[in-house]
Amino acid sequence: MGFFSLTQELAIDLGTANTLIVYNDEVVVDEPSVVAVNVQTGQLAALGSEAQPFIGRTNPTLRTIRPLKGGVIADFNATEMMLRGMIRKIKTRSSLFSPSLKMVICIPSGSTNVEIRAVRDSAEHAGGREVAMIYEPMAAALGAGIDVEAPEGNMIIDIGGGTSEIACISLGGIVCSESIDIAGDVFTTDIQDYVRQTHNIRIGERTAEDIKCKIGAALPELEDAPEDYIVTGPSTLTDLPETIKLSYNEIAYALDKSLAKLDSTLMKVLHEMPAELYSDVVRNGVYLAGGGALIKGLDQRLSKKTGIPFHIAEDPLRAVVRGTNIALKNINRFSFLMR
Repeated sequence: MGFFSLTQELAIDLGTANTLIVYNDEVVVDEPSVVAVNVQTGQLAALGSEAQPFIGRTNPTLRTIRPLKGGVIADFNATEMMLRGMIRKIKTRSSLFSPSLKMVICIPSGSTNVEIRAVRDSAEHAGGREVAMIYEPMAAALGAGIDVEAPEGNMIIDIGGGTSEIACISLGGIVCSESIDIAGDVFTTDIQDYVRQTHNIRIGERTAEDIKCKIGAALPELEDAPEDYIVTGPSTLTDLPETIKLSYNEIAYALDKSLAKLDSTLMKVLHEMPAELYSDVVRNGVYLAGGGALIKGLDQRLSKKTGIPFHIAEDPLRAVVRGTNIALKNINRFSFLMR
């Protein structure tokens, strides 16, 4: 497609935590969904991984923005700037002139018409000439290798940064689903709150995120236990620096209340599922995708709760964008795509 292509086809996972773009079957953009904006001029100062270190460290002339919250657009202008900037990175490496952009973008299954329109408008303002959308659980199922058009029930749980999507899929449609805001951002906040309340130490969002990635756990006992995490922060009592060791057992305790809400939502979807599809799910198992799937022991916790086997999708962080790319390549075949 290179230099003489008149159309660029992009599969976009516009996530609360990270934005991924696939072009020519290759992930060419995998960046945090963050922009830094000059307050005085309103112009983009940094984007993605360049802007992420600015979080919590900016001066009054610079503002960092996470354009999406809870899986939906919270700042329209920032989202448009972010999309334009990320698409420009692809153009720089792949074309001498501005091509027409054909996009498929994934959205949460619980999106309202207003939220769907906001995503479409942002994509069109960023240069999209033909924009289609796919629900996240359907994209995650495709990315996990599930035959979504098969006459049987398959279940997917996609735990992203802003939302967790739980869905039963059969014959190319979502039979029953729930979208909740218990996801990566909430887990990060849980860790911040726990460290402050239990150890009287303040930590920032980036540190809590790192703790979650390194020792985040869903069970208090793991066979392959990660090493303790050493964290330093100001005491809430004296404002003097303190250093402590955090174990995965503590993080499992910190996340338990939020994970319990995920448990109950899963049980709700299982309750709503038709009996024939339920038996299929028990036989096929449930697939986990998204960054939350990497929380240690989560598959074991859910399997113990339900008695159903759970499988972690291959490269769960990229399952949604892989599925979005599959939908893009079969855009005329899949009736569940919204155009």
